[in-house]
Amino acid sequence: MTPTKCEGDGAVGSAEATTETAAIQGFEQAVTDEAAAKSWRSVSDRKIRVGIAGYGVCGFGAAFHFQDHPNVTVAAVADLDPDKCAELAKKCRCETMYPSCEDLIADDSLEAIFVATDAPSHARLAIASLNAGKHVASAVPAVFGSLEDADLLFDAVKASDRKYMMFETSYFHNDLYCMREMYRAGDLGKVIYSEGEYWHYFGTPLDGHEGWRTGLPPQWYPTHATAYYVGVTGGSFTEVSCMGMRSTVEHLQPENNQFGNPFGTEIALFRTSEGGMARMAVSWDTPGEGGERGRIRTEKGTFYGEFQSGKKDATSPAIARPPLPPGVAAGGHGGSHGYLMSEFIEAILLNRKPLVDVAQSLNMTVSGIVAHQSALKDGELMNIPQYTL
Repeated sequence: MTPTKCEGDGAVGSAEATTETAAIQGFEQAVTDEAAAKSWRSVSDRKIRVGIAGYGVCGFGAAFHFQDHPNVTVAAVADLDPDKCAELAKKCRCETMYPSCEDLIADDSLEAIFVATDAPSHARLAIASLNAGKHVASAVPAVFGSLEDADLLFDAVKASDRKYMMFETSYFHNDLYCMREMYRAGDLGKVIYSEGEYWHYFGTPLDGHEGWRTGLPPQWYPTHATAYYVGVTGGSFTEVSCMGMRSTVEHLQPENNQFGNPFGTEIALFRTSEGGMARMAVSWDTPGEGGERGRIRTEKGTFYGEFQSGKKDATSPAIARPPLPPGVAAGGHGGSHGYLMSEFIEAILLNRKPLVDVAQSLNMTVSGIVAHQSALKDGELMNIPQYTL
């Protein structure tokens, strides 16, 4: 049976990766479909004043192209490092700089905050932003190893009339975007089995604020993988058994990391809310090809990479991601950066729920926290908290 191919970005033009980020996995710049941008239409004439918290080792605060969206003014930025703060301001064409994220959040002229800081501060700064009446976009993960913080963030979003969105990059990978559109259209039926993988080799430590990246439990950073179920179906994981493998990399040994984490690789087997199964892998110590990828097997066929096979109807039209605004690059992580930013801005302008809402964000994140707990108990089957809106 002839498989159905999902369209990629296609066309012409690409953004240059900066020297700082070019060598970091995930920041390879995808080709931007500039022809498709000609069909983009704004949903509003309004401009949103955005503050960006954090530049960091990856130049992350500027990497999602808020500064290039026609409905956005990047009005202020913050970073603890004055030089990085100045560089972030330059990239975002912004004059107002703050020495701390707390000062940024206190700026009453800002309507939205992008939390692009170290992972341990995501939940704290997102909650502070919500409490200050700001919309919030957060880098992944939503919370860092804490089930208590997950409940606090969920309650803060529910108590607010502001939008919260986690920028999980896998949601706008070409393949996952196609999977989600087909699932929503009823073309796939129930997802029987899914797999997600995030391979990022850290042979040497990658710098991060207070060393947060060095030796962190792999399943505390699971969302690039777990998106290959949650991001397709909107569902969740209900229970997990996870096995961990001790790393042979010196700086990943438990005595050399602040988490006392013994594992460089963790492989989790989840039960899904549909009653299916999912295997999600995260690893820091397996050299070779890296990146984020996934696949699903459903009642009506199998989807892997760009192709879906086994459908009764092999004449389905190709599926393309929506056009980006002119001047907004697709960016890194599979060309997802610009799409995530545009989705967040449109959700604010249209006053609708963003694609990666707080429930999906936490269901992707908390499942990994519990998976690590299971790995520490030699694969004990454990229940996972559920978040629903």
